[in-house]
Amino acid sequence: MIMKFKIFRYDPDKDVEPYYQSYEVEASPKDRILDCLNRIRAENDPTLSFRMSCGHGVCGSDGMRINGTSALACQKLVKDFKEDEEVLIEPLQVFRVIKDLVVDMDPFFERYYSVKPYLITTTPAPDKERLQSIEEHKMFEGAIRCILCACCTASCPVNLDKATEAYIGPAALVRSFRYLFDSRDEGSKERIALLDNKDGAWGCQTKWMCTKVCPKEIPVTKEIFEVKKRILKSKKGRM
Repeated sequence: MIMKFKIFRYDPDKDVEPYYQSYEVEASPKDRILDCLNRIRAENDPTLSFRMSCGHGVCGSDGMRINGTSALACQKLVKDFKEDEEVLIEPLQVFRVIKDLVVDMDPFFERYYSVKPYLITTTPAPDKERLQSIEEHKMFEGAIRCILCACCTASCPVNLDKATEAYIGPAALVRSFRYLFDSRDEGSKERIALLDNKDGAWGCQTKWMCTKVCPKEIPVTKEIFEVKKRILKSKKGRM
């Protein structure tokens, strides 16, 4: 079957403004959109730029907008689209376009690292590992599926609003949840101090778009709600 694509193009070194370019490529129903993009680049236009790595929904590199929705190109199959439909491919919103579908992820990771996404401990390290029960691990099991693809952040209406662009975003809050509810972590007070502000947990307006687009099906909105509850409990002395 023939698949049609309308792809966002922009090279700031030579283009005055972005434009869209149409392509047609032979594909089978079980091919991924990523396969089609690779075929376009290999057979039609070697100047087309996009990110990819594992191609199996693990690395999160190929996040982009497909027909207006943030997604991973390696997870979307040709059979899910109509043969006569022109599939629209665009870069993730929020981020500055470096070239075509490649965006600048530095601001995303700056916000991610601002919440100290690692175990904080104050007690001496044990001889072996810090033990944790299966039940304790289940508290944050969903959050560790995050692959930092930025689909949630690029879809969040709060991040899309220039007036609230300092909001750290859902991905950073999911990682905060992961450590706030980790029984081995001893940095709750420090984490809560970072999150208890309008650009932290309270920046979330519960629009659910982050949950809707998450390729790993993480209950992002619910986890952010739990972070808010944890902050309120801390203020009441019920940590």
